[in-house]
Amino acid sequence: MSKLRQNMYQKQTQSLLLKPKMLQSLEMLAMPLLELEIHLKQEMIDNPLLELLDARDEDEPEEAEETEEYSEDKAEKPEEADPDITSDEELQKTLAETQELSEILDSYNEYYDDMSYRQESTERMNFDQVLRVREDPKEDFFQQLDQVLLTDDEYDLAYELIDSVNDYGFLPPGFSLYNLAAEYQIDEDRADEIHQIILHFDPPGITARTIQECLVAQLDEQDDTENLIRLVKENFDDLIHKRYKRIASKFGVALKTIYQWKYEISRLDPKPGLRLLSNLENYIIPDVILKKIDNDYEIIINDFSFPKIRMSGRYREILRSVKQDREAVQYVRNKINSAKFLIKSIYLRGRTLERVMKSIIRNQMDFFYGNSGVLKPLTYSVIAEELQVNESTISRVVRSKYADTPFGIICLKDFFTSRAGKDKDYNSVSRQNVETQIRKMIDSEDPLEPISDQDIAEKFKHNGINVSRRVVAKYRKAMGILNSHLRRKV
Repeated sequence: MSKLRQNMYQKQTQSLLLKPKMLQSLEMLAMPLLELEIHLKQEMIDNPLLELLDARDEDEPEEAEETEEYSEDKAEKPEEADPDITSDEELQKTLAETQELSEILDSYNEYYDDMSYRQESTERMNFDQVLRVREDPKEDFFQQLDQVLLTDDEYDLAYELIDSVNDYGFLPPGFSLYNLAAEYQIDEDRADEIHQIILHFDPPGITARTIQECLVAQLDEQDDTENLIRLVKENFDDLIHKRYKRIASKFGVALKTIYQWKYEISRLDPKPGLRLLSNLENYIIPDVILKKIDNDYEIIINDFSFPKIRMSGRYREILRSVKQDREAVQYVRNKINSAKFLIKSIYLRGRTLERVMKSIIRNQMDFFYGNSGVLKPLTYSVIAEELQVNESTISRVVRSKYADTPFGIICLKDFFTSRAGKDKDYNSVSRQNVETQIRKMIDSEDPLEPISDQDIAEKFKHNGINVSRRVVAKYRKAMGILNSHLRRKV
């Protein structure tokens, strides 16, 4: 019988540990413009050495000078050190760091004051550079399909069923499940099984053909609902018209029981599709502005709406009051270092964003200079290798950030497009290229005989591009285009 033994040994391993300041810098890199502004204002609240520089403070320097007696000796004489707070070496170091921070903040503010031509674009920001985006909870509903084991054709059938519902979550009148199943070569029994699976997604009742089918799907999720299901299926008309005595007689129960059943049914959702509609709108401001001058692009980092920060004039008073307290002096120094790190992180964020945008332009030359409107396949790893940074850095830079371009406001993430297929020469074709061609085909279709996803896939194949019907359906839905059944105009 073997015995357990404990041994001690040394093992050398490599690991990457991120310091708190590094984590903070990475978080600021990922923040969109509005979120970063909130972060800066919060930092001013937490740091007593910083204060907001108002426009009135900039416009009234002379008034401040008039409150003091002016003398040439005082104007030319440098600021004298306060003997009360310079006798200690620790305090002297703190004063030197404070002076350095003050100079950094002055340079930071002067940089934005000198860029007057950029401030003109900031004035138009509320009108030209604000974009509203709407969340789409329906995408979360679609993702439930990925948890079901389906063949490609079955997935396409399920996708089109969900895609065909109206705002209330119902299939349109006259919609034939079996005719659609026949297009995908799926028998009626299997079509019914797939339909039942979707009906019991969350929220239940989506893709129902009738109100009874919608309510039954919701009752199936509960316990002890056999009588309720039978009532909805067989006596729903009597329930609507309040023929409670007839229902009670048929079921052999008291009226009190029918009233209770009615109450339980009334708590169901007769329009579950409304839960997939989003009324939430997010307002975004582009982080990058692209201006085409002659035949080149100028990249402007849109950070001119940041609050202007300066050193608080009370810092000497603070140091004088805490000169005998070592911990308090250290606290002041920590706040000074925190402020310097904040300014440095803002600067690095802007420069990194600028470098990434330049690299995107270099890798999408046809889009920016060829006016083709077509993006080629591009991944984060390509930009990361070119800039000699980690791939996760590129992901943080483009996350939730937008660029104001001559072609409109575009999400930086959209410049990175996956490979949707290959052409006849085995060259990769980007998703954006496929989406552009899908939109062109649909825009030129006959309204009486709209082109189906299968027909679009066949046209791509005829043009030398190998794209599946499933990919066509996915991209069409992402562009907000209805399927052929709903586009048909009778």
